[in-house]
Parts: sequence; structure tokens; C-alpha cells
Amino acid sequence: MTIAHTDTDPLHDLGRHVQAALPDGVTDVAVTRGELVLQVEAQAIRDVVGYLRDDPKCLFVCFVDICGVDYPEREKRFDVVYHFLSPKHNQRVRIKVQTDERTPVPSIIDDFPAANWFEREAYDLYGILFSGHPDLRRLLTDYGFEGHPLRKDFPLTGFVEVRYDEAQGRVVYESVKLNQEFRNFDFLSPWEGTDYVLPGDEKSKG
Repeated sequence: MTIAHTDTDPLHDLGRHVQAALPDGVTDVAVTRGELVLQVEAQAIRDVVGYLRDDPKCLFVCFVDICGVDYPEREKRFDVVYHFLSPKHNQRVRIKVQTDERTPVPSIIDDFPAANWFEREAYDLYGILFSGHPDLRRLLTDYGFEGHPLRKDFPLTGFVEVRYDEAQGRVVYESVKLNQEFRNFDFLSPWEGTDYVLPGDEKSKG
């Protein structure tokens, strides 16, 4: 009798292989949407990416991306998410590391130099810190920008607005000013009837 294997069997096997080699670094293994997902302790990230790059069963030599995810309700509010590709085995892996606003994650630039600007982007937009980064400064926002715009608690209007001042001949920064008062919308349809009298309707009763 032949047992049919699912498409995810090789990924499960690979995940167990990596976790067995790095039991203190890899805390959880899963296969989601056809991709291997590893939950990794922050301080072990360099050991893990180095192993995934060099081990013959892995060979994840192609660095793809680093991004952040914000969960403000958690004590460690950020997920730092890494993506790698193995051209040799035609497989992808996603690594997730949890951290907070004050605890830096070791930079992987020495292992994958292309991670430089991706780590800067995560710092700029989320405020995620990376220890050992040679030039951790903002990348996408302007000089003097306040806050980190992809955090869930960042105001939609921002803190400042930018405009070119003809009189001064330069760009100036000003606090955000709303041109109208804040309005609450009840989303009630005037055709179906509202809980209040619409302006002008009081005349019909007269």
C-alpha cells in the first residue's frame, strides 16, 4: 500500500530539521500557505539565517525582504518578518522575531549585506531597533520627521505638514491644522428616515 504525501511534507521535514539543529533558537515551526514559517528568538536570528544559508538541505541564499508588523496590544508589539528563497530547492522560508520598542534585534547585514536598507526602513516606519547596524537612520521619511508612520497608533493626519513658502524661499514645516471641526457621521440614510429633523424639513410641517 502506498501512502500519498502532501505537498507540505517536505516543508514540515525541513522545519523539523532546522529546529533539531537550533533547538534554542527556533521556538515554533509551521507551514502556512505553502511556505515554511519559523518563530525565532531575537538573539538567535543570526545563527538561524546563517544556518539556513549554509546547510545543504536549506541553501536559502537569496535574501528577499524584511518587514515589520505592529500589534500594539502585545507586550512585544512588533514582529520582524524575514523572507528568504532557496533557488537550489525552489523553497521559501519566512522567519518571525518578536521585539518591543526598546529591545534591538541583531542586524543580519554581516550575513546578508542587502538587508541594510530593509532594516533602515523597518526602523523608519516602525521604530524597530537593530543592534550592530552601521548606519541606522531614517530612509523614507523627511529630515526631522516625528514618530513612525506605520505604527497602528500613529495619527492618520500626522503631526506636521510640509509646504513651500514663497516669501522665505524654502520648505517649511507646520503643525497639522484641520480646516473644519471634527465631525461625527451617523450614516443614516435621509431617504429611509433619520432620528432627527434634517435642515429644511421643519418647513414642511408648517
